[in-house]
Amino acid sequence: MAEFTLPANSKIGTGKTWPAPPAAQRPRRFRVYRWNPEDGKNPVMDTYTVDLADCAPMVLDALLKIKNEIDTTLTFRRSCREGVCGSCAMNIDGVNTLACITAIGDIKGDVRIYPLPHMPVVKDLVPDLTHIYAQYQSIQPWLQSDSPPPPDRERPQSIDERAKLDGLWECILCFCCTGACPSWWWSGERYLGPAVLLQAYRWLADSRDEKTGERLDLLEDPFRLYRCHTIMNCTRTCPKGLNPGKAIAEIKKLIVLRR
Repeated sequence: MAEFTLPANSKIGTGKTWPAPPAAQRPRRFRVYRWNPEDGKNPVMDTYTVDLADCAPMVLDALLKIKNEIDTTLTFRRSCREGVCGSCAMNIDGVNTLACITAIGDIKGDVRIYPLPHMPVVKDLVPDLTHIYAQYQSIQPWLQSDSPPPPDRERPQSIDERAKLDGLWECILCFCCTGACPSWWWSGERYLGPAVLLQAYRWLADSRDEKTGERLDLLEDPFRLYRCHTIMNCTRTCPKGLNPGKAIAEIKKLIVLRR
């Protein structure tokens, strides 16, 4: 479980409280992290009461209802609503997950919602992913091959070769795992983190890619790869059920085997 933590010298105050709508049948309180970089104030937790009798079942549905009907200034990312795009990654009830696939009914008491932990915040529930995307770009996440492709079809793979990509290609880059990784909290300037390293292994495992040596050279570094201490928060929090910790171990194994 990845509890949300604030940067040093930060304090969360008590923000505004919106009461339940009239004649609410199933009122539920949502305590939401709010921070606006333009007002110069510390973050606060605003409290909204939503009638679940008039709301779809997921946390994202409640956030959309709050934004549409209660407080239009609330800021968050969302897109697909199906657990595919990763946009609505946030810390809900102490766990990094996707708001669109998190059922309100599975949470006891007030629903506490924060941005992904240990990342700069743009506003409210929106983390700044600039640094993480730069790390992702650094692994060159595209197929690299010197051999020309067949003129009339895609590059072939056997069924067994394709199966090696299962558990890797499903990553949607929501970065829930990276935000839950203490090693990335401590050394995020140089350690690539679980999401990026899982993506790196996705190309190492691809039989069509011919740059294994160059990719391993790029990763073999005391900080880029070896800051992983197998804490396994990454695997526990992944909303897609993937195992970044195993992917990182496989990269280390490839490096040892080539020596």
